[in-house]
Amino acid sequence: MNIIETRHIKLSSPGETTAFGEKLGGLAYPGLFIALSGNLGSGKTTFAKGFARGISVPPEYYVTSPTYTLINEYPGKYTFCHVDLYRLSGFADIEEIGLYDILVSDAVVLVEWPDRMHESDLPAGRLVIEFTIQDKEARHIVIKAYGLNATNLLKTYGNFD
Repeated sequence: MNIIETRHIKLSSPGETTAFGEKLGGLAYPGLFIALSGNLGSGKTTFAKGFARGISVPPEYYVTSPTYTLINEYPGKYTFCHVDLYRLSGFADIEEIGLYDILVSDAVVLVEWPDRMHESDLPAGRLVIEFTIQDKEARHIVIKAYGLNATNLLKTYGNFD
């Protein structure tokens, strides 16, 4: 599937990264898949924490990177699954780790290190968010929407202001 929409934004602080995630989480819909890529420390987990707040994960749930558990699941407006494939060497067997069942559900899925998945395992309709470190706190973000639902979400979001 081809990219339908691309946006570039600059986030100047971790607080802005959290707010960006929160606003996007507020627009989430069942089955939304978001692939997060970027170097260690680029803001992926900070974004995920804000996203969890936006999708109404209760505040008593502490959102952390699932580096060792691979998948953390949280209740919210929709079930929210935060996946971190960093520790996997080679390509993940998504069925073996339980990701396949999540991908065919209505859960909202955020995957860090999606390059550990086969391209054919990625949902056709998805958002891809690439984080690039600009300096100690600033990040350059590229958001790519694949499919109509993801594109409509970006259009609803506006200019990320």
